[in-house]
Amino acid sequence: MQANICFIGAGNMSRSLIGGLIQSGYSANQIWVADTSPQALESIKQNFSIQGFNDNLTAIDSADIIVLAVKPQQLKSVCLSIADKLRQTKPLIISVAAGIKTDSIQDWLGGSLAIVRTMPNTPALIQAGATGLFANAQVNTKQKDDAENILRAAGLTIWVDDEAKLDIVTALSGSGPAYFFLFMEAMQSAAEKLGLDAKTAELLTMQTAFGAAKMALESDDNCQELRRKVTSPNGTTERAIQSFEQSQLNLTIEKAMQAAHQRAQQLAQELGE
Repeated sequence: MQANICFIGAGNMSRSLIGGLIQSGYSANQIWVADTSPQALESIKQNFSIQGFNDNLTAIDSADIIVLAVKPQQLKSVCLSIADKLRQTKPLIISVAAGIKTDSIQDWLGGSLAIVRTMPNTPALIQAGATGLFANAQVNTKQKDDAENILRAAGLTIWVDDEAKLDIVTALSGSGPAYFFLFMEAMQSAAEKLGLDAKTAELLTMQTAFGAAKMALESDDNCQELRRKVTSPNGTTERAIQSFEQSQLNLTIEKAMQAAHQRAQQLAQELGE
């Protein structure tokens, strides 16, 4: 039996998750959404033929699962507004709001509730995401399965056993797409300076990135071994790799991820107040 799911917030992440759920066979009759924006609400209702509400309390009335898909800065006020109701109904709470810890959500809701905190990334918007999940002590096995099934509608899901590790997930997969976009941007720019036109450089860059990622996902070899296989002795790839190593690319990436990790920890503290 499928659970009743209510999404609070009709933004892009809700659209992606709802679209993925319905595409995988979930009944649209058991999914509804709440949002204060009439335009956003009407759009998502029409796209997926689901129920929509402009009042959170009405929307959550019969929900088994509530997905908090609002901006981090809005989460506290949303939680406070529905806290009394949730203490009565005790649904599973899934948060996709970046950076806010389960303890903060629990404090705002004022009850011993089952909460799953998630860290999706932007490719989740096209069902190609990577999402880290953490469950607090109140979440049971079935609720973990339910949460995983919902987030899997947007791509890969990985559970962590320590909430602090979600800050590492943020630095890796959460911020990671931007790292690759930057690297692709640099490759395209270099190719143009060497003489390719912009469109050709762009297409070759994107297809190369896509192919490399697909190959890494589908191969039994790890990334180190795949790199070794494509790096012929005294060839063009080896020369480029040597240049990267001389520029201490690995150290640069490590420092960047440490900076992202540190900022994730700071934001969790700031947003949770």
